[in-house]
Amino acid sequence: MSIKLRVFIALILLIKLPVAQAQWFQFSSTAMTTKLDLKFWLDDEHKANTISQLVFEEFLRVENIMTRYGDTSELSMLNKLAGKKSIQVSDELFGVLNKALIVSELSGGAFDITFASVGYLYDFRNLQQPKESEVFKYVAAVDYRHVTLQKENQTVRFKHKDVLIDLGGIAKGYAVDRGIEILRDNGIEYARLSAGGDMRLLGDKKGKPWIVGIKNPRVEKNNNEHVAVLPLSDIAISTSGDYERFFINDKGKRVHHILSPKTGYSANGVQSVTILGPDSVTSDGLSTAVFVLGVKKGITLVESLPGIDVVIIDAMHKVHFSEGLMPPQ
Repeated sequence: MSIKLRVFIALILLIKLPVAQAQWFQFSSTAMTTKLDLKFWLDDEHKANTISQLVFEEFLRVENIMTRYGDTSELSMLNKLAGKKSIQVSDELFGVLNKALIVSELSGGAFDITFASVGYLYDFRNLQQPKESEVFKYVAAVDYRHVTLQKENQTVRFKHKDVLIDLGGIAKGYAVDRGIEILRDNGIEYARLSAGGDMRLLGDKKGKPWIVGIKNPRVEKNNNEHVAVLPLSDIAISTSGDYERFFINDKGKRVHHILSPKTGYSANGVQSVTILGPDSVTSDGLSTAVFVLGVKKGITLVESLPGIDVVIIDAMHKVHFSEGLMPPQ
């Protein structure tokens, strides 16, 4: 066979070889009692499947450390023992606890992981709330200052015997941030990752902004009606609302899972809070804090923090924006 013929055949074979086509890949899973959604741009389907599994497995790993349900998680062990003695914890749990206490300090205690000291008395599945006497008995244990961290030996101790902590207001944000790190480590430049009310955008949507809607908190769960739509990129978004876990009690009052640390009862005055910030662990904690603080104090807090913005829907369904989101005059 001549050299020219061999070259010709080689060129034909090259032309027939399939060319990897970059596209958007979408995946979903469940962890930390919420739905996970992942979308990213890549040119390799096999690699996309592998990366998605790494991200979802990371959520399960974080959940196994930071859930207060069950007996085997590191957080559960902490809740059992830290009221009696100092307990050494992992770097990861210590770091999240430290971040939680920073948000507590910033918000004057509006965000408080010790809310679980009263929160465990609520049963939203069975539409039950604690008696007034029970709230009165345990609300004294709700104070983030009861949690002491010793950096030298990485230990945690509770100053009050009835303290229980719950990282539900910050752990999902941490897991989202970890997922974004995995995407980056694997060369992903454009992605959207969400876990319930926590979302993080990596880059933009290939030259366009991602369009993120803020849900109307007074419509059915499956209704996608929005009160605001924001074009965003490379940012974290967290929403806390009174519409995800709630019931209406026999007095016609909405009982929901976002408790005021001061009273032990559901915070009122706000229907939802959406925080925009640089990372999900920060936006997650701040969305709860601002919900408890209310409109005026919440916006004041947000506007004192660089790189943070907020959208608040108050009890009268009025929408409030922080200064950074206001249209130019």
